[in-house]
Amino acid sequence: MKDNSELLQSAMAQSAEEAAAYLRTLSNPARLLLLCQLVEGPKRVGELEEALGLAQAYVSQQLARLRADGLVNSEKEGRIVRYSLADERVVTLVQVLYDLFCAQPKAGS
Repeated sequence: MKDNSELLQSAMAQSAEEAAAYLRTLSNPARLLLLCQLVEGPKRVGELEEALGLAQAYVSQQLARLRADGLVNSEKEGRIVRYSLADERVVTLVQVLYDLFCAQPKAGS
């Protein structure tokens, strides 16, 4: 039977694997830009395409990867699909990255 320290170490190792998977997904600049857009709220593919100046096919491809990796959700409204951040952990992680790298600098900074 495993003692508490072995169970804790096993849980930490599993969490580290999950975090590493998130970070691998975030290592692509286009996916990070998409997530920074979504931290502001749900958006359609066309809105993301326009905001980032990227082709629709490329945006859709990156959103599919983000969805497969569990970082975004999609919600269909008729023919329109809206994307949003998947859960509070993703929101927190992306918000920190957004604040550090995506947000516009304040005047005088």
